[in-house]
Amino acid sequence: YGCAGAAAASALPFAPVLAQSPDNDKEILVVVFLRGGCDGLHLLAPVSDKNYIDARAANLRIAESGNERGLALSNTLNNLDFCLHPSAKALFELYQSKQLALIHAAGLSNGTRSHFDAQDLIERGINAKANLAEGWLARYLRLHATHTSDNLLPAVALRSLPLALQGSTQAVSMDSPRDYALKGDARLMGLVKSLYADNSSTLGKAAQRTIETIRELQKKTIPDLSPQYPSDWHARRFADSLQAIAQLIKMDVGLHVATCDFGGWDTHENQAWAFNQLTATLANSLQAFYNDLNKFHDRLTVVVLSEFGRRLRSNRSNGTDHGHGGVMMALGKNIKGGKMYGTWKGLATEQLDNGVDLDVTTDYRLVLGEILQRRLAVPTNTLSSIFPDFVMPKALGFSA
Repeated sequence: YGCAGAAAASALPFAPVLAQSPDNDKEILVVVFLRGGCDGLHLLAPVSDKNYIDARAANLRIAESGNERGLALSNTLNNLDFCLHPSAKALFELYQSKQLALIHAAGLSNGTRSHFDAQDLIERGINAKANLAEGWLARYLRLHATHTSDNLLPAVALRSLPLALQGSTQAVSMDSPRDYALKGDARLMGLVKSLYADNSSTLGKAAQRTIETIRELQKKTIPDLSPQYPSDWHARRFADSLQAIAQLIKMDVGLHVATCDFGGWDTHENQAWAFNQLTATLANSLQAFYNDLNKFHDRLTVVVLSEFGRRLRSNRSNGTDHGHGGVMMALGKNIKGGKMYGTWKGLATEQLDNGVDLDVTTDYRLVLGEILQRRLAVPTNTLSSIFPDFVMPKALGFSA
């Protein structure tokens, strides 16, 4: 039942029940989804691995030396010489400050290379197709965060509601706090309220809640925009989305869960130029967001994931095709950062999935599950209500 956002407020989507006193001690989870399949082996790789060097064109791998050499990490998997892409300097700084953990060879374990199928499965919190109407975040909100239903805006999706929040009665979507309004004539609000004066019906209740949410939000003081976010044309959309989430957090509206998409990672052709920009945008925007919310570090956790990684071997179009294992990230003061987590089999043919893809050794739900358990206090024995076909193994230990 999620709201369809600012532009669609006139369509009267569901909005949460209002409250004047949000719980200021509540944890905040921000989920960033890199749409298109981020090439984890171009973002983070063992740069001296002969299999890696032999499989990729020079401009599609991280260099071991030279002016464009990668950013060398400490505390890596198997003590290998993993480096971050040189455009990821801001991520490197977060890693060095022990705020960022990197989980490699992570993802969906069933191996589909379909964007649609992989995103659908991950956002529903499953590994195989099932008849589930709710996304994993919607199930979390319904089953384990019922207290948030009294907050003004407990769950927000920037720009569009993802499948992860599908089915939630607490989630809304918007472009920004300032734009969440009924568009058009100023008299429209009163007309709509009169039209749905009988709020005994489901639609009537939704209409009245939406109207009240808009009014209460407009009473709030919207924080000034921060100049520290990237302003380049290619970075603006993602950076603006993160900045809108930061504004909502600072507005004390009871935000508990937020989602944000960053697309463009489907790099089949001419990957090098696009990947440099994408990586710089991701790194600089996340760092700006985290710095912007320095007063909230004690209760903020950010998780970054993509539907899959890309093939080890580059293709003939100077790009990479759909692969398997990729990189996940966790950011926050309560994250045991400055360390890589997971299991690394290697990049030799016999170590790859079907001889071509980085094998998934960490199920994406293990990463999400650890955050839910340790940051959002979801009991281990009830985690299966959120990830119905998953048995939580031993935690990786990246979250305090």
